[in-house]
Amino acid sequence: MAVAEDNKTTIKGGEFLIKETSASQVFIPEEFTEEQKMIADTCRDFLNKEIWPRLDEIDQAKSTELISGLMDKAGELGLLGTAVPEEYGGFGMNFNTSMLVAEATGAGNSFSVALSAHTGIGTLPILYYGDENQKTKYLPKLASGEWKAAYCLTEPDSGSDANSGKTKAVLTGDGKYYAITGQKMWITNGGFADIFIVFAKIEENGKSDKNLTAFIIEKSFGGITMNEPEHKMGIKGSDTRQIFFNDCLVPIENMLSERENGFKIAVNILNIGRIKLSAAALGGAKLVAKQAINYANERKQFGTTIANFGAIKHKLAEIAVGMFATESAAYRVGQNIDDLIAAFQEKGMPDSQSKLKALEELAIECAIMKVHGSEVLDFVVDEGVQIYGGMGFSADAPMDRAYRDSRINRIFEGTNEINRLLIVDMLLKRTMKGQLDLMGPATAVGKEILSIPDFNTDEDETLFAAEKKVIKNLKKSVLMIAGAAVQKFMMKLSEEQEIIMNVADMIIEIYAAESVLLRVEKRTNLLGVDANALHKDIAVIYLHSAVEKVNNAGKAAITSFAESDELRVMLMGLKRFTKIEPVNLKDARRRVADELIRKNEYVF
Repeated sequence: MAVAEDNKTTIKGGEFLIKETSASQVFIPEEFTEEQKMIADTCRDFLNKEIWPRLDEIDQAKSTELISGLMDKAGELGLLGTAVPEEYGGFGMNFNTSMLVAEATGAGNSFSVALSAHTGIGTLPILYYGDENQKTKYLPKLASGEWKAAYCLTEPDSGSDANSGKTKAVLTGDGKYYAITGQKMWITNGGFADIFIVFAKIEENGKSDKNLTAFIIEKSFGGITMNEPEHKMGIKGSDTRQIFFNDCLVPIENMLSERENGFKIAVNILNIGRIKLSAAALGGAKLVAKQAINYANERKQFGTTIANFGAIKHKLAEIAVGMFATESAAYRVGQNIDDLIAAFQEKGMPDSQSKLKALEELAIECAIMKVHGSEVLDFVVDEGVQIYGGMGFSADAPMDRAYRDSRINRIFEGTNEINRLLIVDMLLKRTMKGQLDLMGPATAVGKEILSIPDFNTDEDETLFAAEKKVIKNLKKSVLMIAGAAVQKFMMKLSEEQEIIMNVADMIIEIYAAESVLLRVEKRTNLLGVDANALHKDIAVIYLHSAVEKVNNAGKAAITSFAESDELRVMLMGLKRFTKIEPVNLKDARRRVADELIRKNEYVF
């Protein structure tokens, strides 16, 4: 992968809030190699040939044979083994390449769900936590598609509170097996899976463990029954079922990792799922955007195509800007993960452990991207319906399926509300443990808002100097509010979920806006100024939107807990930290939209 030498500097999770990142430190999609682009093209060709012509058939399938057969074909092309090391029958691609595969296959609607469940939460627990015997036995068959995988965590009474599951595992009298009994629900690929990653609490002498333990269960073990497929709002072709384990006898050697390590496995695998979901959502959004642009260029009203109307141009530009932001931030995180993996390996850490450590370190960014990617997809699809107008509401047009299928992404891999809470919770926990110094900068910001503003007007001629100052100030607004909220509520801050989500919204927008600026800056350095005029428009458009969102979320947070002088001072500080010079955003959007219309596709 083409990465600048000084791009080897690693960064801690959440550190972007207090440490400036240079453009040379980030990876941008323009740096993907020809080989990586060919891999993505292979994925898109597969969708074009095998999936898109059969979307109705997939959604209406009465059995699992169709989707299972398509998984077999994906396996033949190697699409199921991208992250599996070569010694276990895969391709051993790095993390950012696997992100690119997730994006390229993300436009496959229901099939994409089946694929990502198998390659992600179905396979990766064995790859990262399995012993050598387990890896040797299972990974080659999972990479080839000979065996399909499902992940069994959720139970009827344990959604977001995964560790409260009641499925139990009891050691048999001869000590050779665990008898597993319990009910799992919303299990993707459940109807045709050969392997189940199952989480249960070991019960001994009538007492259950506090934490979950993970097991690898083969369908052939017996003691497994299931309901008919669930009837769902969307992703109708994804086989989703309730699975029942009835004294299912699992050999003791099929315990995955250590006893009571299941909850940690679940959390870390969800981190991977979150960042990969953002890439898959991006792939889905790009397809919808292309369809919307095509329709705008074809549909005529009042004697001209609707693409010529300012209101439609506004919509096309906004969906393009949102996708550009997700793309910029997602691959920034992906490269940070790869860089951390390499750094840990250089220190002698084993491969699997280094990958887990890197993903754990960047769990904050993974949660940020899950929220951003899924909500950008929903925005793109919603605007797609609107651009189609009445046809958008017709089941004969592509927006119908896109609209229904996109909605699950804000629930998958932890709801967006849970992820927002996690972003702030992880930041504060790392601060309390001394792993991240947020309180020092927060204290400095508190003093700054009581001082006289700096009216220094010396102009910096470097690219995005003013915009970077805006980003720096936006970060100060988060530190100001988060610091004050911690002082106000102390240990009871977790009960103030509305405030926490306000702060999370600020953080998400700051990370995305900074990622866009860094990408365009690096792209400019690589390709020259003239090649990036429209990308600069995108950066400016997104930054202005981010400033507005940060300001609104900041006001909501401040007015939720501050009073009297504190309220006035903090609102004054927020106003200072969310200043940005006005520009003609209408013309900027029109320039972006005109390029989309001219090329008749998303081109950025």
